[in-house]
Amino acid sequence: MKAVIDRDGCTGCSLCAEICPEVFRMADDGLAEVHGEVTEENYDSAKEAEESCPVSVITIEED
Repeated sequence: MKAVIDRDGCTGCSLCAEICPEVFRMADDGLAEVHGEVTEENYDSAKEAEESCPVSVITIEED
């Protein structure tokens, strides 16, 4: 599984990085970016980050 962020729509709220720092982080430009794989161990928090995104720009894709 992998996470994808539509960075064009990201508002930089950092909620995803707070919820699932194993997969998301804030880049130098102030927007969120994916920096890790979605695994069985962090799937629940990655999914929570996807569902909590206020602008719905995160997608967790099944392989």
